[in-house]
Parts: sequence; C-alpha cells; structure tokens
Amino acid sequence: MKKQMILDKNVELGNYDNIHINSPFRYPGGKFYARRIISPYIPKHNYYVEPMVGGGSIFFYKNKVKSWLNDLDEELINCYETIKNNVEEMINYLDGEEATKERHSYYKNDFKPKNNFERSIRYYYLNRTSYSGIMKWVNCYFGYGDKYSMRPENWGRQLRKNHSKLQNVNLTCLTYKDVLKNLPLDKDTFVFLDPPYFNADQDKFYNETFNRKDHEELEKFLFEHQNNFNFLMTYDNSEEIREMYSWTNEIVDKEWNYTINRTDNQKNGQKLKDGFSSKRYKGKEIFIFNFKL
Repeated sequence: MKKQMILDKNVELGNYDNIHINSPFRYPGGKFYARRIISPYIPKHNYYVEPMVGGGSIFFYKNKVKSWLNDLDEELINCYETIKNNVEEMINYLDGEEATKERHSYYKNDFKPKNNFERSIRYYYLNRTSYSGIMKWVNCYFGYGDKYSMRPENWGRQLRKNHSKLQNVNLTCLTYKDVLKNLPLDKDTFVFLDPPYFNADQDKFYNETFNRKDHEELEKFLFEHQNNFNFLMTYDNSEEIREMYSWTNEIVDKEWNYTINRTDNQKNGQKLKDGFSSKRYKGKEIFIFNFKL
C-alpha cells in the first residue's frame, strides 16, 4: 500500500523514474512483449548501458539508475534528444495531427526538415504510423489502425512520460565498441545488448545492420571484456550463436507471445477499416549472460 502511494505521488509530480512505462517508439524486433520475462534476469546495478538501444523498451520498463543509451542510427538518437530536451515544442507541433495515409505520404515524401527538431518530428510521425515502426525507407509503409495503434491525441501524454525518464541520461550516436571501451571497469555496471538477429533478413528493417563479421567481432569483444562488466544479451535461438557464446555463465531458452498487426497496405485481401490483427505467434530467443543470478 505504501509503495503504491509513493508511485501515485511520483506520477502526480511527473516523475516516472521508478515506474514501468512504454517506449515512445514502435520498433521491429523490440522487446515490448518480453519485458516481464527479461526483468528477472537483470542483476543489481547502479549504472545501466544499452549500446544498441533501438526502441529502449527495457530502459523504459525498469527502474532508472545512472544510464547511457546509444545507437548508431542518427535519426533515432536525434529523436530521443528532442524528446529529452524539447518535448513540449514537439507536442505542440504534433497537436491536431492525424494518422492517415495522406499524412504519412507527406512526411515521407514531401516534408523537408529544416533542422534537427523537424527531423525528429518526421521520424516520430513516421515511426508511430508505419507498419511495425519500420524506418528503413524502402519498407516504411503506412501501418496505422485505431484498434491497435496509439492515437495521435495520446502521443503527448506518452511523450511526457518518456521525457521524464530520459532526464540526466547520456544519449550518444557511436559504435557499440566505442561505448563498451569507455565503461567503468565495475561489476555494478550492467550492459543490456539486443543485437540484430543472427539469422534474420535485417536489411528490410534497419538502417544500420550487422553482418556475420560484426556478430563475430561482438562475441570476441565481449569475451575479452567479460570480467569488466555484467551483461545480458538476447539473441535468436541458433546453433551458431550457442557455439559462439559457450564460454558464458549460462544460455537460457525463452519464448513469449506476440501479435503482428497489418493494414490493407501490407496484407492483400484484408480490407478492414481499422486494420488486420494476426493470430498470436511465439517469440523464441536465448538469453546469454556472464553472471550468476
């Protein structure tokens, strides 16, 4: 009861540091559906780092400590920066906006950002209204439906929560190696890694991707620095990855339910007004970590 009163008071004050909230983004391969499964595997720490933050579902879900969020996607980090530093202007700009094919086409094809702020507006609008939040330009199609997408009139409320949690967070656009090389050599540092799937067709979804050499270099780097910090990594369940990381403390199989939502732009023959929702699927991954639970 006392804990709930504290949480309620924090919400009233606009402080979401220790409250589970959603990411501001839709993100292909994001961990929205796996947050509760991942949470028990997070060790005690006082410094949290995500070198490949993507949508940041884990950061926004967990209690906040000193944090460093990084991604190689410049457009994504620029949008994070606006949410962190200029959220009210962002909300005012988007006030009255509608989620339609015509507006999506406008922001994708006709809107010409004059500055970083307008770049973030374009990124956020397209992300919220594109199928699965895919921002790879050639596959960035309209994919909004009122029954499963956050409505534009609710964007501001969510953005204010994200703004609160991003305060005093270090945001950078570097390689993962640049981040990991500059961490304090301390077991109180916890690194969450969610690299692109080893056996996935990444080119359809991401502007920055991993090839086999990148996956191998990541494994080599983590092996060499395994005693410097604690890390948890989520990967697709493949024999190659299991073999690569056989030196870690443990590799755990995990799965969870998720759904895929489409509109008539992506699913021929489905002409429902508010989109098409698929059956439930199983997400199957492995959790790899270098510490004892």
